[in-house]
Amino acid sequence: MDYSNYKILLVDDEEDILEFLSYNLQKEGFIIFTARNGRDAIKLAIEKFPHLILLDVMMPEMDGIETCEEIRNNHDLKGTLIAFLTARGEDYSQIAGFEAGGDDYITKPVKPKLLISKVKALLKRYHYSGEKKSDKDSSVLKTKDIHIDYDRYIVILKGEEMFFPKKEFELLKLLISKPEKVFTRDEIFQKVWGDNIIVGDRTIDVHIRKLREKLGDDYIRTIKGVGYKFIS
Repeated sequence: MDYSNYKILLVDDEEDILEFLSYNLQKEGFIIFTARNGRDAIKLAIEKFPHLILLDVMMPEMDGIETCEEIRNNHDLKGTLIAFLTARGEDYSQIAGFEAGGDDYITKPVKPKLLISKVKALLKRYHYSGEKKSDKDSSVLKTKDIHIDYDRYIVILKGEEMFFPKKEFELLKLLISKPEKVFTRDEIFQKVWGDNIIVGDRTIDVHIRKLREKLGDDYIRTIKGVGYKFIS
């Protein structure tokens, strides 16, 4: 599994801990952002859309629990995983962290190998689509570069919001729902246009071309004589 495009936000008020975490995670290819307090963490999370946040519990001004609750209230960050960093023996913090919407916790101090193992295990909780497995109802469908927000009917490509016509949006949503799966032309017609709608043979090709013009040529592959698939 290639982790080079996964973004992790590290939040801790101790500089030496941030340096330790950053150094070890960057060696594995992760894209790292850091914040020293909860308020800055929330701003960065909204700006960068990290896949995972490692969040210290005990911080001044806004602690990790409060920060987690505010992030969980932000619809755009619904799919982001959150793991708390807790000092050994802080059982009450672990319970409060899960109640606030945390996905896991990592006990400090942590050895580098265990840290990397924990982080990779957390990221594997994502669906093939980039969603959390525990959040099947999320209205945000994600891949490494592309977020699809059903509620707002927008596509976010590398942080940039894009508005697509309805059929283009639904076609992209279908392809991204199962990256690497080849959708036949018949499947696409049925799921996007419906059985009772008659469209021309070139309709899908035209919509695929328009998607490529907007997203670039790297995401959708033609399987000659069969259909199309999304490259994750």
